[in-house]
Amino acid sequence: MVESLPSATVPAESQIFRISPLIRLTLLLLYLALMGPLPFLAKATDAAVSPLLLAIGIGLGGLGIYGALGQRVEVDSDGIRVAYPVWIRWLFRGGWHLPWNDAQALKPRSTGQGGIVYYFVGADRQAYLLPMRVAGFARLLGLVETYTDLDTQDIRPLAQPWMYFILLGFTLLLLLVDGWTIATALQMG
Repeated sequence: MVESLPSATVPAESQIFRISPLIRLTLLLLYLALMGPLPFLAKATDAAVSPLLLAIGIGLGGLGIYGALGQRVEVDSDGIRVAYPVWIRWLFRGGWHLPWNDAQALKPRSTGQGGIVYYFVGADRQAYLLPMRVAGFARLLGLVETYTDLDTQDIRPLAQPWMYFILLGFTLLLLLVDGWTIATALQMG
């Protein structure tokens, strides 16, 4: 259960919530584990795709993922804002901002994988995705309740930390296999 903060304890300055470090680390390592061996395998098998071109593409993709995982949520007494790092905003449309007085409701939606995500419904009837993978999610929900009349008691994070610990474990195993794969590819080439 998330309790509302009493109005006397509402911070005047903006609070920033970033994507959980566990989620960032896991997803970046998973990308590396899935893509890292490809240039080595392309060279070892004399693939039609240049290993250098493949490495450049993988590097650019990694920068894009790193930028997407740099998303941050800013909350203050005026509203909630989702923003990306300046260097990648052109790719992600810069995020969004919703003033608290325009937040009409929080509506659940099912995902294709069976989870539930929540959207703020603004006065303009536009939907704004509630960021659910941030560190301090319970505190974020407390601020939403403090600044709006919206009930957040039933909202839970989309994925629990134990799920990312399991994914991180399997990713580390995959990285071990990648090390063997790369070593084998280098011996062949």
